[in-house]
Amino acid sequence: MSVLVFGANGQLGQALRSVEPACLDVTYTNRKECDVADPEAVRQLINQIDPDYIINCAAYTAVDKAEEDIEACYLINRDGIQNIADCCFDRHLIHISTDFVFDGTKTTPYKPSAPPNPLSVYGVSKLAGEKSALTTIPKQVMIIRTAWLYYTLGANFVNTMLHLMSERDELNVVNDQRGTPTFARSLAQVIWDVITRSLFAPGIYHWTDAGEITWYDFAVAIQEEGREKGQLTKTIPIEPIPSEKYPTAATRPAYSVLDCTSMETLINQKRTPWRDNLGVMLKELSIQ
Repeated sequence: MSVLVFGANGQLGQALRSVEPACLDVTYTNRKECDVADPEAVRQLINQIDPDYIINCAAYTAVDKAEEDIEACYLINRDGIQNIADCCFDRHLIHISTDFVFDGTKTTPYKPSAPPNPLSVYGVSKLAGEKSALTTIPKQVMIIRTAWLYYTLGANFVNTMLHLMSERDELNVVNDQRGTPTFARSLAQVIWDVITRSLFAPGIYHWTDAGEITWYDFAVAIQEEGREKGQLTKTIPIEPIPSEKYPTAATRPAYSVLDCTSMETLINQKRTPWRDNLGVMLKELSIQ
């Protein structure tokens, strides 16, 4: 069985590579090799590889920059997925989306069926991509929304915090945005399970690690685990602050915890608590 992965250089793309099942023939492609915003390049590559499954991890994820770089954001997050969907024919597509499609006004986890209402250009563009795929190939696309993704490689909250905690004497971190961190490898393993166990089912699903916290809680845990795993040599004060004291160009949802029940049922597997996976990630960093 053959698989084509778009967005191979991103965190999830690298995580997919790290746990790739030996039974699959997987081709990875990055933006330099095939820009998803180029419909002809996408068509040629898909026809050349002729995959049974396509995994789209390609995305414009610079959330704040997207507020000004609107066209580039839409070219990747909306038009890119449309270009892929147009070439699917009888192929299966797994497309990765985001918690940013919600406005964060709820206080209980968002089900896949919850009405979306994005607050940012990034969120609107990702929702537009979902709609494009669902309209074009409704029976052949599986959308998996995730949140607060991090990995051993790449720019993410965990690596940023480790860097800042090593350099600074104190930190201020937002304490009024709640969500769930997700170790990219846990999502990658779910995707491979869906393919290798023939569990593909069209529709929208959610997957994150288990639990819910604020960014402040996450920072505190990173410092504690970082000290324990040898990533950090000192402990610094971390102060909780409201979002209004850390203004950003894009508005973030205040609450974006995702209900992952339908995916847990599909794969017959419970999620790993976020703190356990954070420990796994930091332990791996310590031996790299």
